[in-house]
Amino acid sequence: MSSNTTWKQLLLMLTVGKLCLAFSLSLSAQVQSQTTTTSHPATIETTIARGEVVYVQGNELVVKMEDGSLRDFANVPESARVIVDGRAIGIHDVKVGMKLEKTITTTSTPKTITTVQTVTGKVWQITPPNTVILRLEDGTTQQFKIPKDQKFNVEGQMVDAWGLKKGMKVSATKIVEVPEVHVTHQHQLTGSMPPPPLPPAADQPILIAAASPMPTRATPEAPAELPKTGSSMPLIGLLGFASVAAALGLKAVRRVS
Repeated sequence: MSSNTTWKQLLLMLTVGKLCLAFSLSLSAQVQSQTTTTSHPATIETTIARGEVVYVQGNELVVKMEDGSLRDFANVPESARVIVDGRAIGIHDVKVGMKLEKTITTTSTPKTITTVQTVTGKVWQITPPNTVILRLEDGTTQQFKIPKDQKFNVEGQMVDAWGLKKGMKVSATKIVEVPEVHVTHQHQLTGSMPPPPLPPAADQPILIAAASPMPTRATPEAPAELPKTGSSMPLIGLLGFASVAAALGLKAVRRVS
């Protein structure tokens, strides 16, 4: 490809670009558009979720919610913060057993986006009720789609698409209202440290079981008195017999002498 051909193509592209830009500027100058936003009273909804930390390792956090379900936060960002006793702590300071409470405030603000487009020109061609071609003030023509129930101002009188005739100078205003809801979320995460571990219990007295000695058979003591079944009569009889024997013995000695 020759250099002359290349320069010609480049010049043609630049010329077309200039024409498109001029046409766009012309249209934007002829069709005026204005957009306004109207805000309506907002509604605020607050939800609270509570749970207890059951596992934390690195940037992974598992929380047991009030309903018993487990929520696994696999990659908690380093920037995440939880307010504990007025102090902001990160994921690496979270402990098992910590109570967490997340408050989510949702603000919903209804808005109405109103766009007003105004165009002025002479009717070049009309195809009611769908389209109209207008010759604008700069001499260019532009086709417009006619919205349903659109009215045109013709010398102070409002007419519809069927009332337009070629050569009429008209101005039309198109109003489009689009409702939307602007929603914002505000998160606040607070927590409380787990209670300190209980101190070890005081030493309890230890009961030592001592072996009881085997019972020994007691030696019976001699009774201080004779049993009631005994009697002193035999002793008295023995003494009497001894006295008689002694008396007889003395008598026999006297006879011999």
